[in-house]
Amino acid sequence: MFEGFKKKLIKVNRGKIFCRFKGDGPPLLLLHGYPQTHIMWHKTAPELSKYFTVVVADLRGYGNSLVLPGGKNHINYSKREMAKDMIQLMNKLNFKKFFLAGHDRGGRVAHRMARDFRKKILALSVLDICPTLDMYESTDRKFAKAYFHWFFLIQPSWLPEKMIMSDPRKWMKSCLHKWSGEHKFGRAEEAYLKSFKQKKRIHASCEDYRASDTIDLEHDKKDKNKKLNIPIQVLWGKSGVIGKQFNSIKIWQKYSNKKIIGKAIESGHFIPEQNPQQVIYQLKNFFLNQKN
Repeated sequence: MFEGFKKKLIKVNRGKIFCRFKGDGPPLLLLHGYPQTHIMWHKTAPELSKYFTVVVADLRGYGNSLVLPGGKNHINYSKREMAKDMIQLMNKLNFKKFFLAGHDRGGRVAHRMARDFRKKILALSVLDICPTLDMYESTDRKFAKAYFHWFFLIQPSWLPEKMIMSDPRKWMKSCLHKWSGEHKFGRAEEAYLKSFKQKKRIHASCEDYRASDTIDLEHDKKDKNKKLNIPIQVLWGKSGVIGKQFNSIKIWQKYSNKKIIGKAIESGHFIPEQNPQQVIYQLKNFFLNQKN
């Protein structure tokens, strides 16, 4: 996986971020979701590196990147703080402005990056999410049943952590297989487990979700009327919860002055692994069109 990519631990203000990079085109940062790492882009990043300088990175608390205690009000896993890591990473790689795509938790970090660092992000693609605030505010029985992990992982520490630690493989496999519709992840699954099973990273990922239910909502509510002015693409899995329960284009349009474009992909939640060719096609066309 990632043949020809350079790998590096980059020092940022709060620790080190692990990343891989390859290519010589315009910079494109790809961010992963839960319970995964940058490896989730292994089917898409190599092809995209023919057109972009692709950077794939592990978010704070995941993979091989830094781990911090949650802090007051879970601040260290607020999407604002996680976004700062990625801005500092790209600065260290000498990319002052760049394209950005994020799946799942990475999409939430990407959304916050676009809000807090508007001049840095040239265009944004979010995969299989709607904004956190909208999803919480529209929660009903159907959504809670489908997204029960949101409400499980935000319980006070160390309740969910200890339950997951009793069998991290079983929990991770349950998430991967349920959300994908029993997709076979192959050797990537073992790579995810290698870091996910670590006690400190199980706790960090729970803090990521706790932050989304607390400090992230505070930030989102303050910014609710501040619209983005960059091109935004929205992609979602046709058979996933987002595709079935939300009108993604309509919801995201509330956040932007520009027309939102987007498409349902034949896939479950993990679109870059379940339908990599379509993700490559959509990201390539969207971002390359922004150069003109």
